[in-house]
Amino acid sequence: MFGRFAAIRSVSSKALLASFLGSTLLLAACGTGGAASAGSGGPSCPATTSLSGAGSTFDAPLFSKQFAAYAQATCNVQVNYQPVGSGSGISQLLAQTVDFGATDAPMTDTQLAQSKSGPIIHIPITLGAVAISYNLSQLSASAHLKFTGPVIADIWLGKVKYWDDPEITKLNPGVTLPHEAMTVVHRSDGSGTTSIFTHYLAAVSPQWSSQVGASTTVNWPVGVGGKGNAGVAAAVKSTAGAIGYNELAYVLTNTIQYGVVQNQAGEYVAPSLDSAKAAAANFTNIPADLRFYIVNAPGAGSYPISGFSWVIVYQKQSNTDKGQAVANMLWWMTHQGQQYSTALSYVPLPASIVTKDEAQIKSMTCGSGACYKGLFG
Repeated sequence: MFGRFAAIRSVSSKALLASFLGSTLLLAACGTGGAASAGSGGPSCPATTSLSGAGSTFDAPLFSKQFAAYAQATCNVQVNYQPVGSGSGISQLLAQTVDFGATDAPMTDTQLAQSKSGPIIHIPITLGAVAISYNLSQLSASAHLKFTGPVIADIWLGKVKYWDDPEITKLNPGVTLPHEAMTVVHRSDGSGTTSIFTHYLAAVSPQWSSQVGASTTVNWPVGVGGKGNAGVAAAVKSTAGAIGYNELAYVLTNTIQYGVVQNQAGEYVAPSLDSAKAAAANFTNIPADLRFYIVNAPGAGSYPISGFSWVIVYQKQSNTDKGQAVANMLWWMTHQGQQYSTALSYVPLPASIVTKDEAQIKSMTCGSGACYKGLFG
């Protein structure tokens, strides 16, 4: 993701992205082909031709494109991915009803302790920005309102109730804001996007930190709920005076107004490919288990409500053949599959993260050996 959020986007790219925002992403295999197909003298394809996953709606547009391409690029593997929210993705992995989960919130120690099949590993799969979306017909689409972290927190705390509240007007001199009640929209399901958003609010607002906290689900002080990123986007777009938070791709696809947010360096920064990339680059304290947040990142150009998303899998795979298929899929997603990121408003993984991902994937075991056999080099 190397363009500014305000960069010109073609109608065709928006149409492509819109076609991928379905509630169920069932993708049929379309053939072998590609350099890594079986029979080339290298590692052979496992017998497994179908994998299932569930979780993040943040990831859904990218996963849809990746899995469609993956079915054509390698061993006739189709991936059935259900974008049901990060919380559900974690629950389904723990229940072992899916082969992998996807989450924008790293699992907590308590959640990891619930595993009955050994360690669960985190593999960063993509990176993006969470935008402050709103619906004010009185303002042009090019007029991006300014917000600070404390003001955003006060909106979701219910302390700021109208669009012309002094907390907002003083940040936006020269902008005529209506005396219109705000409809505050939040996620109704367990959500990694919510976890990124609430971790940011907890970092910038002591009151939010002490009264609400940060998690995939919180006790919202005010507002109405929408299911998934798509539900929040639909609610904001259809409700005059609404304000919400959405992964960048959903705001772009639905042509929703969005704000700029003051970062730790004092700059007002738009959610964009470059600003999310800057946030990741300016955050260097990455733990060995790859469970971390990059909200309120320091440095110039950082968009403060940015975050990684992970695929989560069992390190010890009980089914050797399927484990090899999962490892192959993950290697491809973190390497060849990254080429689809920018067009869909995600940041391609930094090289340093890809290297860490490789180590995680290589740590997956199938029986007495490694799951990944080098199918993609």
